[in-house]
This record gives sequence, structure tokens and C-alpha cells, in this order.
Amino acid sequence: MSTIVNCEPLKELIRTVPDFPKPGILFYDITTLLKNKAGMAQLIDAFAAYYIDKEIDLVLGIEARGFIFGPALAYRLNAGFVPVRKPKKLPAPTAKVTYDLEYGSDALEIHLDAIEPGQRVVIVDDLLATGGTMQATVKLVRQLGGEIAGIGFAIELDFLKGRAKFQEYDVFSLLHYDE
Repeated sequence: MSTIVNCEPLKELIRTVPDFPKPGILFYDITTLLKNKAGMAQLIDAFAAYYIDKEIDLVLGIEARGFIFGPALAYRLNAGFVPVRKPKKLPAPTAKVTYDLEYGSDALEIHLDAIEPGQRVVIVDDLLATGGTMQATVKLVRQLGGEIAGIGFAIELDFLKGRAKFQEYDVFSLLHYDE
């Protein structure tokens, strides 16, 4: 059985940047946590402890910050790593999902051969806000026949209620912010 360590002290390592990327937004910058070797280790250890008993075949990391800790987690879980990227970044044939943003739309792609039907995957990203990026990634996994064993975030902005979009999945967030 996995044991989860209290990650609340990691909040002290996260820099907040007001009015980025636009006025009124408070940006939670994890680069200050990632450069701290103890903080980075605790982040990966906490993710690994949560997922270690879930028989994960693949860890999917969403561009760009999911690329930072996704491979380390995959290594710890003895799983493969698959990048989910912005359009036209992957060299082989891809599946693509377009999704809406508050200021327009965007898209994500994954190689068509990235997931075999029935493989158990965990999808990781740095932040759960409204959930649009993760919803698009979930659609890609389902298109390829993967089984979503979990969805993980370093940070969850609880006040934006993005978790409500993933009620059928095991959602795990290390750190929570209420406002």
C-alpha cells in the first residue's frame, strides 16, 4: 500500500507571479520548486508513492511542464514515457484533439502508436485549473484505446473546480490552493 507524504511544505518553494500571463491572473511558478533538489525529489517521491501499486504501463506528460517530472515518474514506476505535444512537434503520424481556451483554442497531439489498446496510463501535468488541457489529453488516450489509471497534478487550483470534469477518474494533486 502506498504512503503519501505531506507535501504542504513544498508551497514555500513555489513562486507566485501576479498578473502573468495577463492581468488578474496569479501564476504559480514551479520552476523554483524544481531547482531545489530536495523539493524536486519530494515531488517525484510523492507521485511515485501514490502510483506505485497501480500497475502503470505508461506515464503521459503534457507539454511543457508535464515533460519535466513525467519521465522521472515513469522511471520510478518502471513504465514508459509518452509526450503529449502541441501541433506539428511530433515526427510520425498523430492523433489530434482541439480544445477551447478562455481566449481562443489550442490543440494537442500524440503519436498514433504511443499507446496500445488496454495499456494503463497515468497522465501528469503541473497544474489543474479549468481542466481543458487535461480533457483534451483524456480524449487522446481514449481514442488510442488506453485505460486511464490516474490523472496527476503538482498543483490544483480548487476554486476553479477543474476536478469536477474528471469524476470518473482517479485524480491526485500534491498541492491545493483555495484562492
